[in-house]
Amino acid sequence: MENKLKLYGFNNLTKSLSFNIYDVCYAKTKREQVDYIAYIDEQYNSERLTGILSHVTEMIGANVLNISKQDYDPQGASVTFLIAEGSMIPIGGDAVVGHLDKSHVTVHTYPEYHPETSLATFRVDIDVATCGEITPLSTLDYLIGSFDSDIITMDYRVRGFTRDVAGKKLFMDHKITSIQDYIDKKTLLKYDAVDINVYEANLFHTKMLIKEVDLQNYLFNTDVYELPPKTRLDITDSLRREMIEIFSGRNVF
Repeated sequence: MENKLKLYGFNNLTKSLSFNIYDVCYAKTKREQVDYIAYIDEQYNSERLTGILSHVTEMIGANVLNISKQDYDPQGASVTFLIAEGSMIPIGGDAVVGHLDKSHVTVHTYPEYHPETSLATFRVDIDVATCGEITPLSTLDYLIGSFDSDIITMDYRVRGFTRDVAGKKLFMDHKITSIQDYIDKKTLLKYDAVDINVYEANLFHTKMLIKEVDLQNYLFNTDVYELPPKTRLDITDSLRREMIEIFSGRNVF
């Protein structure tokens, strides 16, 4: 009972953002695939992920109550933040200040490869759940920029209801027509984006697929100019097929 957190008169709406990114790499040999997974595992270990979530927490004006983090064998990591309300005092400037209670931020990584495809995929799942007036959508540009994102899928859901001063129920406290409205226009130009929204349920879904494939960015420990032109075309085709299937959520080819 001594550890109870004091809650203030608060907005009962729960806002949940699920953010998933996929980074695809071409690694021809088993050695290259293993090395790529080891590289990703080191680059995005629990310490670095903790730093990313710390910044996300600052952006939405929350206080960290508890941090749980874990690196896994053979690969992958998880970090969970339990967060609570930020300041209720309005301040000037562009700072984001709001009220959050009983909320959390989590991240999980899933590096994987398959020797038959010569492809390796790094997947990251991030969930930001808040109770109050702040929407976690304000963190999207930062999250997209924190990872090499070939495919991005995002789900945003507002649940429950709160009341205005007259007692009228409010099932949404901010305007939204698309998740894309919260992403920088320069970022959107790099992707093909599709929306699938259910407005009656306050459910919004957006998925994005990178437009340009610069092959050098997808080769691990290999220089693109060391490869014959036909090999370059074959690898690029393989990468694009992989991305399209992940983007579509089904086996297309």
